[in-house]
Amino acid sequence: MVKSKIAIQSTNISEAIVHGIQEKKGNDIVRLDLRNIHSSVADYFIVCNADSTTQVKAIADSVEEEVFKALKEDPIRKEGFQNAEWIILDYGDAVVHIFKTDKREYYGIEDLWGDAEMKHYQSA
Repeated sequence: MVKSKIAIQSTNISEAIVHGIQEKKGNDIVRLDLRNIHSSVADYFIVCNADSTTQVKAIADSVEEEVFKALKEDPIRKEGFQNAEWIILDYGDAVVHIFKTDKREYYGIEDLWGDAEMKHYQSA
């Protein structure tokens, strides 16, 4: 079976995102695969957390840099840079959620998508 260009691109984006997170030592990196639950939101959510707002911003900057370097893609939308407690980078096929640790625990985003297949990554 041949993968479609869209499926390959969304996988490549998610891998570039994870690499960007790992470069800045993001914690508890999880990729939620939403493709099999018929989500119209995105193919993937990639979630991580950091202990400070400075690190949250650094991770977001690293993700943008890695995705652009790998695929020449900028986020369609980005939110949360002002307070840097929860930054969202929307790449269409993949949406990145970078939380300050206490905010991730509070919102429990993985629980909202409990039917999604989860892949855990090691921090670099």
